[in-house]
Amino acid sequence: MRLINQKPGRVLALFLAILPFLAVLLAYKMGSDARLAVNPSDKLLPAISTIVDTAERLFTQPDRRSGRILLWHDTAISLQRLALGTGIAALGGLAFGLAIGLLPHARSTLSGFVSVASMVPPLAILPILFIVFGLGETSKVMLIVIGIMPFLIRDLSQRVLDIPHEQIIKAQTLGASTGVIALRVALPQLMPNLIQSVRLSLGPAWLFLIAAEAIASDLGLGYRIFLVRRYLAMDVILTYVIWITLLAFVIDWALKQTARKAFPWSGEAL
Repeated sequence: MRLINQKPGRVLALFLAILPFLAVLLAYKMGSDARLAVNPSDKLLPAISTIVDTAERLFTQPDRRSGRILLWHDTAISLQRLALGTGIAALGGLAFGLAIGLLPHARSTLSGFVSVASMVPPLAILPILFIVFGLGETSKVMLIVIGIMPFLIRDLSQRVLDIPHEQIIKAQTLGASTGVIALRVALPQLMPNLIQSVRLSLGPAWLFLIAAEAIASDLGLGYRIFLVRRYLAMDVILTYVIWITLLAFVIDWALKQTARKAFPWSGEAL
């Protein structure tokens, strides 16, 4: 039997899924042990036990100055910024995607502009955002919006164009207006694609959020990482990195389950 036709069983599939994580953990432990054997005070690769102890402290002990558990407070602030930026970008991407995909005049006007705008590196215009919107919450949210909305628009507009033209013709034959076609024909088919596109945009969204918080913020996960880097506190940095990765995974899983339950008929939900 060819390898292309062989499928692992449930137990083997679980083992294969865990295997890369175990390999990374083993490689880190070997590197950490080697460095600590040479220099027990080495901070670059702290022992796994040190990271665990640091994580326990960060998750449970309040800050002496503010009385708050900073990791939880930073998480709440960052998730609020991420949700707001991603939500605005998703709504904008949906609206413009429908317009460009359905309306030839909108497509002629906006498709070229969106294509060019999607090529602009968002981090390159971060200083402009700080100048225009200040150093508050608006600039951080706008960086996420500007960073991911052009991709969402291009992807969703293409998904609208991929809708079989026969469906549009049949709806018009039955007397449907442009608005009805958008709401009753295009939108239901576009919603699972919207969730899939947002899932693909979460990585860049986190990148833009961390960058904005690192440059101009006094709260948030990105701010805390760049604050402690000057002390070479790798145990704190790694704890925050692992926590951000876990948050991103949970959000992606939640969106996937939402798509699977809300749109079981769609292949995008699988």
